Amino acid sequence: MITIYKTLEENNSTILQQIDNIEPGCWINIVAPSDQELLFISKKVNVPLEFLRAPLDDEETSRIDIDENNNALVLLDIPFTEMEDNSLTYDTYPLGIIHTESVLITICLKNSKVVLDFIDGKVRSFFTFKRSRFILQILYRVASYYLIYLRQIDKKSLMIEKRLHKSMRNKELIQLLSLEKSLVYFSTSLKSNEITLEKMLKLDIMQKYPEDQDILEDVIIENKQAIEMANIYSNILSGTMDAFASVISNNLNIVMKLLASVTIVMSIPNMISGMFGMNVNAIPFANSPYGFWIIFGIVITIATVVVIFLNKKDMF
Repeated sequence: MITIYKTLEENNSTILQQIDNIEPGCWINIVAPSDQELLFISKKVNVPLEFLRAPLDDEETSRIDIDENNNALVLLDIPFTEMEDNSLTYDTYPLGIIHTESVLITICLKNSKVVLDFIDGKVRSFFTFKRSRFILQILYRVASYYLIYLRQIDKKSLMIEKRLHKSMRNKELIQLLSLEKSLVYFSTSLKSNEITLEKMLKLDIMQKYPEDQDILEDVIIENKQAIEMANIYSNILSGTMDAFASVISNNLNIVMKLLASVTIVMSIPNMISGMFGMNVNAIPFANSPYGFWIIFGIVITIATVVVIFLNKKDMF
């Protein structure tokens, strides 16, 4: 899908408006395109087809490429949230930003909140014709969403930990494992993005205006903060999973020990009743009118002694 936007002046103010044709100073947003759409854009704005296809590979790493026409491709990993088994999961996908002499192109496999914020007017001082500034605003938005999602992961892990205190199931541990996997994806993507952001400081398009360099440095700082948060949360979550795995195993041992103790106590009446129930002569108390109560007392006495012994051994 291809949508084209341009910042236009209306009533002494600027608004983002969707247009039908590609014009100088416009922004072309491409989401999950077909081969025909990629060929159309490649010919229309004179961009290599490899630049357009690179962000559509979900295994593509963050990097910068520049062709002979001075078109620059900035490829970054951006965060996404998805629903899986009625649970919110976190992942990353490549976002391609292509800077040309007349237009700016963004291309991704899915609709992202990073791009939708610009379309919905949530970003101030945003102009499609200020292409280098637009790229920096996208980068800053990406870093901000990483920080937001990392805080969400931290809060979600705390909620799962509280449930784990009262649970012996594997469900909560599996959820924690999913969060830990998300943190690994985030950490890897952020480190890859960091290298790309540092390379961007050397690009000519970023050296035209001192303000742009300041914004890029702010983006690098935000990205570094996100890396530190991802590493800290990942270490905490890994230690928490190990601790709770031990707790669940210990709880299971306690239950099994209790069941074994109950089995031992219950076997005493069966053993004694089996002995006195044999159909042979000379069974003690066979002719006594109080035989039943005497045997019953013996059973209770022995069972009580066994319970006291097991209690001292912390079996109950």
